[in-house]
Amino acid sequence: PPLWLWLALWGLWGSNGGGAEALAFAPGPPATCSPRCRHGGLCLANRTCLCSKGYEGERCQHATCYPKCKNGGECLRPGKCRCPPGYGGRYCHKVSCEGGCQNGGECISINGVVKCLCASGWTGSRCQEAICPQGCRNNGACVAPGICSCPAGWVGGACHLALCKLPCQHGGKCIAPNVCRCRLPYSGLQCTKKRKE
Repeated sequence: PPLWLWLALWGLWGSNGGGAEALAFAPGPPATCSPRCRHGGLCLANRTCLCSKGYEGERCQHATCYPKCKNGGECLRPGKCRCPPGYGGRYCHKVSCEGGCQNGGECISINGVVKCLCASGWTGSRCQEAICPQGCRNNGACVAPGICSCPAGWVGGACHLALCKLPCQHGGKCIAPNVCRCRLPYSGLQCTKKRKE
C-alpha cells in the first residue's frame, strides 16, 4: 500500500478540514528519542515512538500478549506469558498442579486454589495415597484402594489373620505368626501337650 495509507492505519496521517497533513514525518535529520525506543520501535519527528507489533508504551517498553495472559500471568514478550504457580499453558489458561495428579486425579482450581481432585479410593495432595476403609492391621500397608500388603505371617483383607506354619491342634487358634492359643486342657506350641489333672 502507499505510504500515506500505511501512516493512516497507524494514526499518523490525518485530515483537518479536508486537507491531509503529515503528523509524524518531516524532512530533515532523523529524529532522536531519549530515552530511545525499545524493541525495534521507530522514533518519529515529534519524538514519540512508533512501536513494533507486540509492544506498547511511551518507549515501547511493555510487551503485549494476545490473548492477554490469564490468571495473573505476566507478558514477557509477545505471545509468551510467565504464569503464577498453579497455572500453565501459553497464556496461563490451564490449571497446573505441581508434580501432577496421580492415579486418575484431576487438577482443578476452586476460588484460586489449585489442587488435585482424587478419584475414588485415593487421597493425598497428589492422590498418591490409597484408601483402605477396612484398615491394614499388624503393620500392613495400603497399596491400592481396599488392598493391603501384609507383612510375613499375616494374611486377609486387613492383615488380620495370623499364619501358623504348623497348624494348631485340638481346637487351638492361631493368634499371631506361629503362635497358638490353646483350649484346655492342651498347651504347647501347637496345642499338642495335654495337661494331667
